[in-house]
Amino acid sequence: MAVSVFDLFKIGIGPSSSHTVGPMRAARLFVQRLRHEGQLDRTVRVATALYGSLGATGKGHGSDKAVLLGLAGHEPDTVDVERIPAILEEIRGRKRVALGGEHEIAFDEARDLVLYRRQSLPLHANGMRLIAFDAEGNELQNRVYYSVGGGFVVTEEVLADGSRQKQIAPDTTVLPYPFKTGAELLALTEREHCSIAEIMRRNEGHWRSDEDTRAGLLNIWRVMQSCVERGCRTEGILPGGFKVRRRAAQLHRELTSDAEAALRDPLQVMDWVNLYALAVNEENAAGGRVVTAPTNGAAGIIPAVLHYYARFVNPPPPAPRGGVDATRNGPGGRTNPALGAHEDGIIDFLLTAAAIGILYKENASISGAEVGCQGEVGVACSMAAAALCAVMGGTPAQVENAAEIGMEHHLGLTCDPVGGLVQIPCIERNAIASVKAINAARMALRGDGTHHVSLDKVIKTMRETGADMMTKYKETARGGLAVNIVEC
Repeated sequence: MAVSVFDLFKIGIGPSSSHTVGPMRAARLFVQRLRHEGQLDRTVRVATALYGSLGATGKGHGSDKAVLLGLAGHEPDTVDVERIPAILEEIRGRKRVALGGEHEIAFDEARDLVLYRRQSLPLHANGMRLIAFDAEGNELQNRVYYSVGGGFVVTEEVLADGSRQKQIAPDTTVLPYPFKTGAELLALTEREHCSIAEIMRRNEGHWRSDEDTRAGLLNIWRVMQSCVERGCRTEGILPGGFKVRRRAAQLHRELTSDAEAALRDPLQVMDWVNLYALAVNEENAAGGRVVTAPTNGAAGIIPAVLHYYARFVNPPPPAPRGGVDATRNGPGGRTNPALGAHEDGIIDFLLTAAAIGILYKENASISGAEVGCQGEVGVACSMAAAALCAVMGGTPAQVENAAEIGMEHHLGLTCDPVGGLVQIPCIERNAIASVKAINAARMALRGDGTHHVSLDKVIKTMRETGADMMTKYKETARGGLAVNIVEC
């Protein structure tokens, strides 16, 4: 399967890529299928059912809302996040939904959207079934979708012998520089005498021009920056019974109110990294616009480390004396789009991170429901560590080492969202992992790239650990902190 950098980094809405973005895309795909096969106008009812982890924590993750938005034709990357409450209120108040925004049918959530907390479909923990009926009660379509992490959606196909398999529709074209393992990726960089980012850049040329790749990645960076800025200025309480208070805005005020404090505390840069991660994940928990990186539950790590790079490692130049600093705008400053060299670092960061993410996607999983939070926060930490190492001058061997360190110390990390909400411990977990990614990159840069545990071995270990992990620790809210914290 040929995977693009834009498959790993997708613009969507919170709080979960697998539980919100995936179901939303699946519901929309189902409506598109009805339209394509000429069955949309004959449809009078659509029944939806969520299974496994989707059923267990779907309410807390907004899966029910996502299905309604998807049936109504909305997409995660374009839906107006400010209008979502009004859209849902209208659907629920009238008990009607316009499929694809054009064909209105009755929709009673109590009857037509069922969450099965203890039942699972056979091929993945995040399964959902959608059935369309005509006026006589006959089935027009009966489709099963799996949300496999990072917003990726696959369908179930029943084979002639009655067996089932996940049907993925990948781009099967062989890329110019294909790689399946970390070892193959390193071999390519050695053969071509280039960086990991350059290998990714050449492969992206299969789909689009270098100019389009650059523009797309800079747009991803802009969305990440906007997310941090919103998080840094937004006060209030996050949705859910725990009434979790947003902390980023207060932290931002404290950090910007006393500039001299940084001179007294050499570790204050960690507070900024924590701020960036908290801001993103509070936005995610509130259902705001984020970039899956590679998932929503881990969406704060790569933006936090990238902000650290852009604002502390490779900061824009100071403002001219007596003039306005055109390179800074918002918390910590913003990269001036005119600074080409600075943009090159941002782009190489994202390309390198995506290369590492592809290795996990291809050889293990990025789904918390499948392998626990090691597959989300652990993978994002590994991606960020590698990317930071690369843009700080690391060799491909050092980059691979940084990625390995980032995951090695997340092995076995469970996914235990309290109350099924992407808040506790998810928000703080992103901040901690962001600092760990920076440390992993610095450790790798202090070495020469040689180490005993390869990235491929740690990915294999992560996959096996996830397979051995008990289901209650994999995004079901039935184990870990989720059962030891009582909701008020």
